[in-house]
This record gives sequence, structure tokens and C-alpha cells, in this order.
Amino acid sequence: MLYTNMTRIKDFFIVGFPGLLPKYFGPVSALLLVVFLAIAVGNIFILIFVKYERSLHKPSYLIFCHLALTDLMFGTVTLPKAISKYWFNDSIISFYSCFAQMYFVHFLGATHSFVLMVMALDRFIAIIAPLRYTTLFTNTTVSVLCGISWFMPASWMVAVVLDALRLPFCNSNIIVQCYCDHLSIINLGCENVRGSTVLGIGLAMFSLLVPLGFIILSYFAIIVAVLRISSSEGRMKTLSTCTPQLIITCLYYLPRCFVYLSNFVGFTFSAHIRIVVIMLYSLLPAAVNPIIYCFKTKDIKENLKKKFFASKIKMSLKTG
Repeated sequence: MLYTNMTRIKDFFIVGFPGLLPKYFGPVSALLLVVFLAIAVGNIFILIFVKYERSLHKPSYLIFCHLALTDLMFGTVTLPKAISKYWFNDSIISFYSCFAQMYFVHFLGATHSFVLMVMALDRFIAIIAPLRYTTLFTNTTVSVLCGISWFMPASWMVAVVLDALRLPFCNSNIIVQCYCDHLSIINLGCENVRGSTVLGIGLAMFSLLVPLGFIILSYFAIIVAVLRISSSEGRMKTLSTCTPQLIITCLYYLPRCFVYLSNFVGFTFSAHIRIVVIMLYSLLPAAVNPIIYCFKTKDIKENLKKKFFASKIKMSLKTG
């Protein structure tokens, strides 16, 4: 509970999808539950499979694990409350729970972005300096770089939350979103929130544009290196090693860049369209990424085939 000279707020009210008719609450909550289960099952499977398959204890797959963990945590932080709103008509979230959710939403988003940068570095070294890859990019190197990717956003998001907590709230306690985010919360402040807005947007842009800039430059260098390969077969084989990473990166960045550029040029979405778009680009990649890991990554696909055929042989022996 926060006491100010202006008012006292105990809870926030989550609107969800504005204008959604009550008759659609059931289908929407069911859809959100399916998405949550897909995120949970898919990413937990990747974490367990890589953990117990020793042949996958390599830098690329450790990075996949970090991405899977951010996706799993993001879905766990955001979706249960959204499902509860439409399933049980529970729209209330306590004051400090809302700020905690805001912290994890932005912290996990920034962490995911920096881990994608580590993934681009992995492909850059593997293709630019393949003979030195095993010495330059070890599991220890990945653990350190991914650890930094988790630590940096975790530290500065504390400052963002404390800055938002100092604001007096007197306008409203209604959050027009499916979860608590920084912009939705500070817009409810009843004093000048320009400083808080600049701080939040500045750190968001840093988390988005710095990794994105590095990723673009690294893949530009990769394309140049691939074009120097004499055989077309060699070029295709080399590029195929980047396919999962490129798909995952595009799923994360392209929708966000589209929304930010649209706002920059003055094209605004209505509230319900904006929220649907945000939910799609926030949650769809988290549900789809495990499928990409399994079917677009050679080592994981081969190990899955071996497990599948081994289990079929065991079943046939038992029945025979």
C-alpha cells in the first residue's frame, strides 16, 4: 500500500483486452491457457533435454537454454493473471504485486535481447573463425556472457521500479493492458512523469537497439564471409547453421521494430489492437521457439530421432 498527499492506492485494476464482450471471456481464457501450457511444456522440455543429453553440452545449446528460461519465466509472470481475469473475473492485482510484475516483464525482455546478442556472437565466431571457435567460445565463456546478460537488466530495473514507486498516484488505478508494464503504471501518476518516461524509454531502447545493432553487424559480416565460399553447397551448408538463430531473432525483433517505427512516424494503433499486437509479439515467440530448437537444429533433431526410434524398438520388443 502506498500513502501519498494525494490518495491511497491498494490495488490496480487490469483491463485486459478493452471492449472484449463477456461472452468471449471463456474462449479467450482457454486460448491464453493453451499458450501458457505450450510455453511451459515446450521450454521445460528443452531445458531438461539439453541438461540430460551430454552431447548437447555445447555453447549454442547452452544459449538456447538461457533463451528458454527467459521465455518460460515471462509466460509464468504474465499469463496466470491474464487467465485469471477472464476465467474467474479476477481483475485486481495488489499495488506491490503490480510493481513486481512490471520489474520481471522488463527485466526478462531485456535479458532475452542481450542473450540473442550472445547467440549472434556465437554464430559470428563459428563462421568467421571456425578453427579457433572451440578455444574462443567455450561453455565457460557462454556462462559468463549470459550471466552478464541477466545481471545488467536485473540491476538497472531496480532503479526504474524505485523511480516509479516514488510517484504519487491520483488519476486512476486502471491499467489498460493484460499485465503491469512501466508506461501503463507511470501514466497513472498525478505529477510530471516526463523524467520517469525518459528513463524507461531510454533503457528500453538501449536494451533493444544495442543488441540489435550488434546482431545486424555480425550477420552482415557472416554474409560477406559466406559469399567468399567458392562452392554453392558450402555456402548453403554454412548458412543453414544460422537458420534457427535467424528465425528466433526475427520473431523477437521484427514485430517490436514495426510497432516502434509506426509510433515514430505518427501511425497510432487503437488500444485494443495495440494490446493484441503486444501480446502476440511477447508470447508467440516463447511458444514457437522450442519447436524451432527441435526441428531446425540438427543435433537436437538427430538426438530426438534416436530417442524416438529407441523407444519404438523397446515397445516392439515388449509387444513381440
